[in-house]
Amino acid sequence: MRVLVSLVEMLFGLYSLMIIARVFMDMMRVDPYHPLARFLYNSTEPLLAPLRARIPPVGMIDISPMAALLILWVLEKILIMMLT
Repeated sequence: MRVLVSLVEMLFGLYSLMIIARVFMDMMRVDPYHPLARFLYNSTEPLLAPLRARIPPVGMIDISPMAALLILWVLEKILIMMLT
C-alpha cells in the first residue's frame, strides 16, 4: 500500500512542478514553439483552461495556476486518505 501512496505523491508532485515551470516560462517569455514549452502547455492546459474560464485575473495576474495547485493538493490528500 505504501508503494501506491508514494506513487500518488510522486505523480501529483510532478504535475505540480509542471504547473510551476509553466508559470515561470510564461514570466520569462520562453518561445512557445520550443518542444519543452509545447509539452508543458499541452500537459497543463486541460486543467488550467477551465479554471481560467471561471476565475478572472486579478489585475494583470492569472491566478488559475494557484487554484490548480490548491485543487491538486486537496485531491492528493483525499486520495491518500482513501488509500490508507
